[in-house]
Amino acid sequence: MSTVRTPRAAPLPTTTGFDVLRWRRDFPVLQQSVHGKPLVYLDNAATAQKPQSVIDAVARYYRETNANVHRGVHALSECATAQYEAARDKVRSFIHAASVREIVFTRGTTESLNLVAQSYGRSLLRAGDEIIVSHMEHHSNIVPWQLLAGQLRLDIKVIPITDEGTLVPGAYAHLLSSRTRLVALAHVSNALGTVNPVREMIALAHRHHAIVVLDGAQAVPHLPVDVRELDCDFYAFSAHKMFGPTGIGVLYAKQALLEEMPPWQGGGDMIRTVRFSGSTWNELPHKFEAGTPHIAGAIGLGAAVDYLQNVGMDRIAGHDQELLAYGTEQLLRVKGLKLVGTAPAKVGVLSFVMDGIHPHDIGTIVDQEGVAIRTGHHCAMPVMERFGIPATARASLAFYNTRDDIDALVAALGKVREVFR
Repeated sequence: MSTVRTPRAAPLPTTTGFDVLRWRRDFPVLQQSVHGKPLVYLDNAATAQKPQSVIDAVARYYRETNANVHRGVHALSECATAQYEAARDKVRSFIHAASVREIVFTRGTTESLNLVAQSYGRSLLRAGDEIIVSHMEHHSNIVPWQLLAGQLRLDIKVIPITDEGTLVPGAYAHLLSSRTRLVALAHVSNALGTVNPVREMIALAHRHHAIVVLDGAQAVPHLPVDVRELDCDFYAFSAHKMFGPTGIGVLYAKQALLEEMPPWQGGGDMIRTVRFSGSTWNELPHKFEAGTPHIAGAIGLGAAVDYLQNVGMDRIAGHDQELLAYGTEQLLRVKGLKLVGTAPAKVGVLSFVMDGIHPHDIGTIVDQEGVAIRTGHHCAMPVMERFGIPATARASLAFYNTRDDIDALVAALGKVREVFR
C-alpha cells in the first residue's frame, strides 16, 4: 500500500452545512493513496479511523506518563491514574450515566457482553428461564447467551425480522412471558444498519420484570446515546468504532446491578483483601477490572469522546442521514444491485449484493480503485441465512465521508460490472 499523499478536491457541500473537509483534515490515514488512487474508506462499521488528537493522546501517555494506575504513590502513577479516571468520567458524561461507578472498562463490546453473561447471568438466572435475542444480532450478542444457556439449561427465543430488516411487528411482545429474564438487543444492526426501537422495547421488558442488555457498538458513532433516558440495564460498546483505540471498550450497568453481581475475573485491582480463608472485593467499578488495564486505550477513548463532543453528535447524526440518503439513491441506480436492509430507521450502513457476482470479488475489485469496503457475513450469519445469501458487500459511513466517496464507490462498482460482463 502506498503512503503517498494525494490531494483531493473539496467535498461537495452538504445541505446541513456540515463542514466535512474541516474534520477530514484531522485523520492522517485519509490523506493517502491506495493502489495509486485516493483512499476512500467505507469500512467504518468494522473499525473507524483515528483523529490526530487520539493518536497524540496515546503517544503522549507512553512518551511522558507511562506508569501503572491506582495504588502508586509516585508522580507518574498518580498522573496516569488521574488521566485514566478522567477518561472514565468523560465516558460517563458522553452516555449520560449517573455515576462513574457505572462505567466498567473492558476490552470491547464482546468482552462486555460476556461479562454480563458470566457474572449476572450465571449468578442470577436459573434453569428454565428464557432469554430473548433478535435475528439481527452480531455473533457477540448471540454466542455468550448460547454458552450460558448450555451451562444453566436456559431457553433462547428469537425475534424474527422482515424483508426490510426490521423486527416483525408484534413478535417481541408475543415472545415475552413470565419466564423471560433477559433481553439482549442490538441498538443498531451492524449488518443492516437498522435502528431498533429500543426505548419502547426496554419499557415492555421491564413490565415483565426482565432486564435488557444493549449492544451499542454501532450506535455510539452515529447517534446521541442517553442510557438513563433509554432506561437500559446494560449498554456495551467499543472505542475503536467511535474513533478511539482498539482493545478498549465499556460496559455501562446500573449501579444496583453491579453491586449485586459477583466478579467475573480475579486478580489485581479487583480485590480489597486476599487471604487463603477468602477474599473481598474492591469498590465499583474496579471490582470488574482485574489486572493492569489498557491505560493508554482508556486515555485514547477519553480523547475520542472529547473529539466527538467537539464535532457534535447531533451534527454527526444529521450528516449521516444525508449521506445515507444520497448513498441509497446512487447505489440503487447500479444495474443488478440489491440493497439488503432497507429499514425506514437506519444509520449509514449500505449492505448489498450484485447479480451473479460474489461479494468477495466485489470487494477485491473496488479495492483496486482505492475503495475500502467490507465483504462477508459481518459476524451476523443468522442475518445472511434469513436473506438466503452467503454474504454481502457493505459500505459503512462515518462523519468524515462525503458524497464524493459514494460516487467513487459507484464508479468502482462500474468496474466490477465491466469485469463480470
